[in-house]
Amino acid sequence: MRRRVGRIAIGAVISLTLVGVVPASAAEGQITVGSFLARANALKAKGIAALFSSELKTLRGIGQAAGAEYRARLAQERAAGRPSSCPPPKVDIGNDQFLAHLETYPAAARERTTLVTAIGDLFARRWPCR
Repeated sequence: MRRRVGRIAIGAVISLTLVGVVPASAAEGQITVGSFLARANALKAKGIAALFSSELKTLRGIGQAAGAEYRARLAQERAAGRPSSCPPPKVDIGNDQFLAHLETYPAAARERTTLVTAIGDLFARRWPCR
């Protein structure tokens, strides 16, 4: 049960990351994969208490900022005729899939890779332009 509740809390973060709402701030989108994973894993470890943690709102804002920053970059790429990915209008990626993607980065690369770049990498792999 404890593990499931943690997934629900992180699921809210991931869903809002990729669907996107208004970003909290552009700087928050520059968090590294390593930092995001560390914070997400610490939140998951809280179990049901994660639902009441202010960290959930903070991670949600970080995810929203990164998602919005990637969408803006993709819009610029499309305008230039060279999009890095071609996702459908509505994107639905589960939290487990998103976190698993972040875990694919080697430990050293996690601290050099921003969350925005990781989202771009995921989209390019999942929805390549043909």
